[in-house]
Amino acid sequence: MSSILNQNTLESEAIYIFREVVAQFENPVLLFSGGKDSITLVRLAQKAFYPARIPFPLMHIDTGHNFPETIEFRDRLVKDLGLDLIVRKVQDDIDNGISIEEKGKYSSRNSLQTNTLLNAIDEFKFDACIGGARRDEEKARAKERIFSIRNDFGEWDEKNQRPEVFDMLNGRIDIGQNVRVFPISNWTELDVWNYIDSEKIEIPSIYFAHDREIFERDGLIWTASEYVYKEDHETTETKRVRFRTVGDITCTAAVASNADTVQKIIQEIRDSAISERGARIDDKRSEAAMETRKQQGYF
Repeated sequence: MSSILNQNTLESEAIYIFREVVAQFENPVLLFSGGKDSITLVRLAQKAFYPARIPFPLMHIDTGHNFPETIEFRDRLVKDLGLDLIVRKVQDDIDNGISIEEKGKYSSRNSLQTNTLLNAIDEFKFDACIGGARRDEEKARAKERIFSIRNDFGEWDEKNQRPEVFDMLNGRIDIGQNVRVFPISNWTELDVWNYIDSEKIEIPSIYFAHDREIFERDGLIWTASEYVYKEDHETTETKRVRFRTVGDITCTAAVASNADTVQKIIQEIRDSAISERGARIDDKRSEAAMETRKQQGYF
C-alpha cells in the first residue's frame, strides 16, 4: 500500500509541475531522448492536460549515433499520439564547423549535444525545457532544482539557485535566460520502473534482455557497431544483454541480463549493487564530468 501511495504522490507532483510550466512560461518544450524517463514524462504530460493534447512539442537532439530501436520507437510514439516533434542533428553542426568530432578510443558525440541543444533553444526561443533527469542518477543531478535557471549562454551555476519552499515554483526569468524543468526529480530508478509497470507503458526493446553482438573493454560491455571504436585485438561475441539507460551508442554500455519483462527488470534493479549510470562512460571521464557538462549547458 505504501508504494502505491508514494507512486500516487510522485505522479501528482509531476502533473502539478507540468501545469505550472504551462501556466508560467510562454514557449516550453519537452526534451525527448527515447529513453524510459522521457517516455514517462510523455505519459505524465498526457495525464496533466487530458482530454486536451499535450500543449508543447517534443524535441530530440539527435547525435546520429543512436540505437536504431530508440529512433524507431520515437517515430512510432509521436505518430501514434499525434505529437509535434522537432529534431536537431549533431551531424549538421559538425558539417557546419560548429562542433568538432572527437577521435580515439573513447570518442563520443554525447557532449556535442550541448551546442546543438543551445542552438535549438535559441532558434525556437524556448523559455522552458522539460527533461527527465532525476536526483538519484548522479551527484551533480542531486544539486539541481526542479526549476533550474540557465543564463543567456545556457550555463548552469550550482551556487546561484532559487530556494524551492514546499511546492512554490518560481518561473520568473530575465531576458535571455531559460529554465530547465525536471518533473521527476524526486523519483528513483525503481519509481520509474514501477510506474511503467502499473501504467503498462511501452518502452524500446533494448531495455529488455536480448542477444546482441558485443565486445568487452574495461570491464564494460559495448555494442559492436560502426560508431564504436574497437581495436583489432578486441573480439566480438554474441551475448544476452540489456541496457539500463539509453544514450549515444558510443558511450552507453550494456549489462549482462536475462530480465525480459518489466517485473524481472524491477527485481534485477533491487538486487543490483551497480548504479544506473554505472555503464555510461561519459560520466567516468572525470570526477566531476556531469557537473562540468551541466555548467556548459548540458541537459
